[in-house]
Amino acid sequence: MNPIDELKRMVSLIPNNEGLFQKCDHIPSSTTPEPYKKMLVHEHHMTVTMENYHGCPVNVSVLDEVSHGDVYARQIILTRSDNGMPVQFGIVRFDFQYVTKQVREEIEGGQIPLGRVLITHNVLRHIDLGAILHIEAGPKLAEVMKMEEGAETYGRMATIFCNRRPAVDLLEITSPLD
Repeated sequence: MNPIDELKRMVSLIPNNEGLFQKCDHIPSSTTPEPYKKMLVHEHHMTVTMENYHGCPVNVSVLDEVSHGDVYARQIILTRSDNGMPVQFGIVRFDFQYVTKQVREEIEGGQIPLGRVLITHNVLRHIDLGAILHIEAGPKLAEVMKMEEGAETYGRMATIFCNRRPAVDLLEITSPLD
């Protein structure tokens, strides 16, 4: 997998996604600076990681979504439940053929973060970290994440295997961290 080609494919899943990045580079996970390394270089759900780091539950807001049969894609923001500040931007592509109807309905409902749905329903899952990205925010990412245009942050691309099948492709970008 070429990480930049995969990034372009993920971004293209949602229409009108121009202006997310001023610059984006693939970097080795070993060179990821803290606290981003702790936030991104692991095989756990970002929902749980974000909640642990920020010390509160996170809420999901679906910015846009598209669906074609069993394949569903959405662009989201995770926000802190205590003050509403964005903590993560994401794009998810989910192949629903690997999960139950109830899991599908909860994910499409857009009220519960993806990781929380999979954990609650005890979906057998494994997360495979694909790439770490160094990002300079473009105007669209800056607007939705409430950060300065050109601000630096980091993200990751990963795949979630559900019941041993590659069911979910993820692009997850954290807000700038101290």
